Amino acid sequence: MKLSGALQPPAGLAAGRRFFLVGYLPTYAAVFFVLLLCWAGARGWHAPASGGLSFTRAWTTAAALGVGEVVLLVLGVTLVAVLLAPLQTPMVRLLEGQWPRRPATEWARGRQRRRKTAWEQRAALPAAGPVPPGPPGTPPAPALTPDLVQRAGVAGTELRRRYPLPDHLVRPTALGNALAAAEDTAGRAFGYDAVVAWPRLYPLLGEQTRAVVDDRRDTVDGAARMAVTMAVTAVVAAVLLARTGWWLLLALVPLAVAWVAYRGAVQAVLAYGESLHVAFDLHRFALLRALAVRVPEDPAAERRIAAAWCDLWRQGVPLPPGFRYSADADQGSTTGGQGQP
Repeated sequence: MKLSGALQPPAGLAAGRRFFLVGYLPTYAAVFFVLLLCWAGARGWHAPASGGLSFTRAWTTAAALGVGEVVLLVLGVTLVAVLLAPLQTPMVRLLEGQWPRRPATEWARGRQRRRKTAWEQRAALPAAGPVPPGPPGTPPAPALTPDLVQRAGVAGTELRRRYPLPDHLVRPTALGNALAAAEDTAGRAFGYDAVVAWPRLYPLLGEQTRAVVDDRRDTVDGAARMAVTMAVTAVVAAVLLARTGWWLLLALVPLAVAWVAYRGAVQAVLAYGESLHVAFDLHRFALLRALAVRVPEDPAAERRIAAAWCDLWRQGVPLPPGFRYSADADQGSTTGGQGQP
């Protein structure tokens, strides 16, 4: 049995794509890199083996592994991946910037606010019509051209995708702000608070929509796990290579992978946020019917109904007096009397 066979997760336990992408693959990459350094002669604070690091020796050791050793390696990697699974949410929270309040945290949040302000300036259009001249030496205001409008529109779209609208929701990291933007804006136009409405809406998604949402969420989690795992691996590698001279630069390899994985996680969050918007657009009426509320006939009524339910879910505020349920709401009827707060 070859070492490359360890890349395949065991049948049954790790058959799921999510486990392989989120749990098994990052763990396997970290364990293999650390083992490679150890097989090459890295010994941490002890003096390296005779002749320094030798990756020829590492390859010879890997190729000579027996079936039993490879099986133990696979089982070990799988066990570590399973044990780390409950830590997935804390890992994402760490990358979001949910850290203790420290000067560094406030500095990072201020840096993100400045970036948000830069996007707001790009999205701002100059005033239409004649502009009064400014003080002498002031450059004239740019003309309102179609190209300028298009650039401002693109910047406005990116601003809404990358940052939450209220400044107090801005987080210290780009990934955290992209997630906050999705939570802040998904369903907002229809009166929903996505944070409390999403657990109720998700079970009602259609098969195709759910597949897209799950795929993009798995991509976010996989990239986030890879980023955290490789950052920890870089620290371990630095300890192992502490007395190997220029070989210490090998610790930059997992660090670079962690940085690329983090940037990929940010892009994956932007795509995931788009799928949340689509889910609310297409399936919010299914949520109303599941709650035995007839689909309203105008947007204002829909927003009042959604806001009332979100207040109930978020703070336990009872539905307002006069709220009416509909016995045939689950049949998909869209006409007749409406349940309104």
